[in-house]
Amino acid sequence: MELKKKPNLVIGRNGAIYFAIGLNIMLFFTWRGLEYRTYDEKEFNRELLFFSDEVEEDIPITNLEMTPPPPLAVSTAPEVITIVEDTKEIEETVIESSESNQQDRIEEREIAIEEVAVEEIEEEVSVPFSVVENVPVFPGCLGKSNDELRKCFNAKINEHIRKHFKYPESALDLNIHGKVHVMFIIDTQGHVSGVKSRGPNVLLEREAERIIGLLPVMEPGKQRGKPVKVPYMIPINFQIE
Repeated sequence: MELKKKPNLVIGRNGAIYFAIGLNIMLFFTWRGLEYRTYDEKEFNRELLFFSDEVEEDIPITNLEMTPPPPLAVSTAPEVITIVEDTKEIEETVIESSESNQQDRIEEREIAIEEVAVEEIEEEVSVPFSVVENVPVFPGCLGKSNDELRKCFNAKINEHIRKHFKYPESALDLNIHGKVHVMFIIDTQGHVSGVKSRGPNVLLEREAERIIGLLPVMEPGKQRGKPVKVPYMIPINFQIE
């Protein structure tokens, strides 16, 4: 075995430090190699804009001939001015005050009042059917008392409705049914007027008003011996069997 030239020198004394340094250098280059990126070059259209020298054009100066306005017409004054004297005297109108004072005496006058004819206007009174003294009499009703005439009136109204009742075909097709309340007035002449109705549909209301419009002329109701208007209301039930 050969002896070392320098026996005190240790070769592997700093080997760990060199190894760490080398390892870090290799890791750095490896990281940079992984992070290195390349990009594709794209073609771009490059347009160049060239400006030429401005060309100044000489604009000819034109003289605009302005026509002068026409001269103003000057009225010539008359050569001789004649002065005419006004010899007519103007009468002044004196306005007297119409106010009176305590010294003025007021003349006493008698004012005659002519007779004025006062025309009496009879007001048409409306009395409900249930409280009127004499109920309207339906044609064909006979009775001595007011209750008998009222029962006969109701019976005749129902008979009239059954006789002229006709269910609207359009309401049947649409399955429209319900109760219609009809209100009308028997006036002082016994005619039926002011027919109004309220129901679930217009078709039923029109049919109810048509039936009531066919009522005959009656004997009007009376209150204290004078004809009065008598309102009456009856329900008409439209049912589909």
